[in-house]
Amino acid sequence: MPSSLFEAVNVYIAGQGGGQGVFPTPIDNFNIVSSFKARMRMRQVYKPSLCVVLQGAKEITLGEETLRYGAMECLAVGMTLPATGCIIEASSDAPYIGVNLELDVAMIREVLQQLDTPPAPPVTSGPCLFVRRVDEPLAECVLRLLRMCETPKAIPILFPSVMREICYWLLTGPNGGELCKLAEPESNAARVAKALHLMHEDIARTLRIEDLAQVARMSLSSFHQHFKAMTSMTPLQFQKQLRLLEARRLMVMEDVNVADAAYQVGYESASQFSREYSRTFGVAPKRDVMNQQRLYSEYVGRRLQTA
Repeated sequence: MPSSLFEAVNVYIAGQGGGQGVFPTPIDNFNIVSSFKARMRMRQVYKPSLCVVLQGAKEITLGEETLRYGAMECLAVGMTLPATGCIIEASSDAPYIGVNLELDVAMIREVLQQLDTPPAPPVTSGPCLFVRRVDEPLAECVLRLLRMCETPKAIPILFPSVMREICYWLLTGPNGGELCKLAEPESNAARVAKALHLMHEDIARTLRIEDLAQVARMSLSSFHQHFKAMTSMTPLQFQKQLRLLEARRLMVMEDVNVADAAYQVGYESASQFSREYSRTFGVAPKRDVMNQQRLYSEYVGRRLQTA
């Protein structure tokens, strides 16, 4: 199965003109990535997703923890988190090749409720992400998604069943407990996730820690403790990361200028925004946006071909 999946992905890339970059598919939020060289670390928002590496290797860093995953390994992320990722193994002879799929958290909860023996969540709090081997059942699901792209009319009918199966294999695998932390409505992870959702949905609003703790239905000390354990950041640091990443998205994808992007995400000073942006991404906003827009335009061009 791994060789069949690897071959199918390469055939898809070749059908899209070959090369490197992000190759969209007819399935929303299901993309293929190819790179001929290692890439610099990039700060980004990781949504609940599954990243399967077929060749090469990647790293993700959250706080002081770094997870490495290589060929036929995958990273599963259960909640929206700002983190730093990079491709660490790639060459023209053996390019990095990976498949990214956004997960359906509602379906994860639904599948969890149907399990006779649900996985036990870890005793300690921590980020809802893990690395595991890609076994044959999981690889087969990804291969079926890829083959489904050959018949776009089948996607609305067949995709939900494959997503359900992927959720099942992740939940019943050795790290299933990490995902089920969010599925229990009264768990500490689920409570903190409510506060994270509020921060993400109202990104420009200045939120008091007391308000976030109230949304999570926790005491201030308990909220701080569990928030830091899950995100490796304080609420203030987390909000700053979200604002800078959203500003980058506005500038790259919607062609918003620096000052307007800063204002839209809650900054009152464009100069302060530029300083914090440069410290976070290692480059000034305008220069960074120029680089990102080139990559984004390539992606949009491929997406138009796929549509």
